[in-house]
Amino acid sequence: MPKEIKFKDYPDFTPNLTPEEIFRLGSFGGTYWRSIKSNITNKTYENQHKEFPESWWKGLPDNWLVTEWDKYDKKINKYGVKVGTTLRFWEKSNWINKLDPYGWIQWYCRFYNGRRETNEDKRQIKRWKGVASDNGRFRKRLIGLIIKKKTTWDDDSVSPKIRQTLQHWGYQLTKKDFDIQVKKIR
Repeated sequence: MPKEIKFKDYPDFTPNLTPEEIFRLGSFGGTYWRSIKSNITNKTYENQHKEFPESWWKGLPDNWLVTEWDKYDKKINKYGVKVGTTLRFWEKSNWINKLDPYGWIQWYCRFYNGRRETNEDKRQIKRWKGVASDNGRFRKRLIGLIIKKKTTWDDDSVSPKIRQTLQHWGYQLTKKDFDIQVKKIR
């Protein structure tokens, strides 16, 4: 069961999945750490996941980490669906910066390991809040769909795409969070 992760310097940033858990649960169709050519830095990158503890990747097959985008494998994903967009879309949307050319997860891995970059931390945490916090649009939407279908919080048949997206953002819905949100609504 996921546990809320707390950061003393950013108490309002409370994912409940570690970077390692995000990948071990099956995420990004195996494509996140693929080789890329960044339009932001004009550099090519590969094996960037090797910057992080080897234990994070121990036992994970390479195809869960470095698969090319055109070979995205939704079967790897916990909920068996394809979600996400291309690196080019992220770059055009100004979601990528020079510090973390792979995007949010690269930032989260580094943040989780202790790196602090105040402006970037605030920007990325604001993005996370908009998606996965107790007031985040995807989290609230998922809870609304569960209520509408009159089912339980852990019924994975309710919007696997939203659930997979939330997992990519370091969050899995818990009974506690579901119950709190339901009380707010009623």
